[in-house]
Amino acid sequence: MQIKKLLFIFIFLICNSIKANFILLPMDETSQKNHLKAYGITYWALNKQYKASWLLNYRGGSFLLPDVLDIRKECQIRGVSFEVLSDNETNSILNEISSPSQNMETVVLEKAPKVAVYSPPGKQPWDDAVTMVLTYAEIPFTTIYDTEVLSDQLLLYDWLHLHHEDFTGQYGKFYATYKNAPWYIEQKREAEALAQKLGYNKVSEEKGAVARKIRDFVIGGGFMFAMCSATDSFDIALAAEGVDICETMFDGDASEPNYQTKIDYTKSFAFKNFILDRKPDHYEFSDIDMTETRRIPFEKDYFTLMEFSAKWDVIPTMLCQNHTSLVKGFMGQTTAFERDLVKTNVLVLGENQINSEARYIHGQKGKGFFTYFGGHDPEDFQHRVGDEPTLLDLHPNSPGFRLILNNILFPAARKKKQKT
Repeated sequence: MQIKKLLFIFIFLICNSIKANFILLPMDETSQKNHLKAYGITYWALNKQYKASWLLNYRGGSFLLPDVLDIRKECQIRGVSFEVLSDNETNSILNEISSPSQNMETVVLEKAPKVAVYSPPGKQPWDDAVTMVLTYAEIPFTTIYDTEVLSDQLLLYDWLHLHHEDFTGQYGKFYATYKNAPWYIEQKREAEALAQKLGYNKVSEEKGAVARKIRDFVIGGGFMFAMCSATDSFDIALAAEGVDICETMFDGDASEPNYQTKIDYTKSFAFKNFILDRKPDHYEFSDIDMTETRRIPFEKDYFTLMEFSAKWDVIPTMLCQNHTSLVKGFMGQTTAFERDLVKTNVLVLGENQINSEARYIHGQKGKGFFTYFGGHDPEDFQHRVGDEPTLLDLHPNSPGFRLILNNILFPAARKKKQKT
């Protein structure tokens, strides 16, 4: 009996020593079946008060979670690949990451950020790549619009997304092509009615007020992510505060004479010295966007993610986590940013050097942060009005959509001051 008892104790100790304590969600190219849903699992775990870590530059930016049955089940349900690690295996990985010779870092994720998407009522989900990927990854969000923003409800959220929006009051400059389209007429009517309801004489004035509320949200410590035309139109609205840049067909009266000379670039987030497009029938806001000046063949349209020091430049490293450094290009009303018009204090995270264009940029304003990502849909090269929605089940490992989700988890990270 004594021998059996000793044998039982020995087996127990052996089993306990190899007991798995952690789950790794690998994010490299070959090991992960669904990169996008892996972000959703990590968000879900944080929302359930589980601890999580982001292993920057380790196998594509993997996630380390506690080994509990709930997380295993959730991974299996959502089709997310995971690896079970023992304490010893986990410590070995963490020691490798902490080595000064490795361009890696461990970032603790503290809480699931509260996410808001700025979008008008009635907008189709596929009109917005962020809404699509949040839904696909099963990350909860709240849709808000002008009424909520102007009544200071942004204070309820940590992270805000802006997409295919026009903060200048020119209705996306769709006038030339769609002025007689029923949807354009209806959207213009609804925008004017909402502006009047909120106490503004013009849509441009109301949108400018919204832009300034969003600006204050960022300065106060919020995180803002913008894509497509929301990027340049937001900056233009801030820089053109108090200046009428809209022509008669947009707001009922002519623009101010010499309005270009009245633009205040110190008020914009990311761009400087841009020239506004004065033609009301031209589908462009300014020379910030490079859509019409690009000369890149479809098969060569890629941009490169910049490499940063994970231990010294933690924030840009987080935002660039991916299983590839080469990301397929895609177009939008605002596709890419003229590199020379990006402010010097704004980081370029992704660029196409052939065309001297910035595709993915990031900066800090006050206590908060903003990221601009050019283009409309990372898996739809040339999205047009009325096109069919992208099916993310066909793109579960999309590098472009991963960049969006990096920004979702960014507010969850325990912040370390950037050192360069």
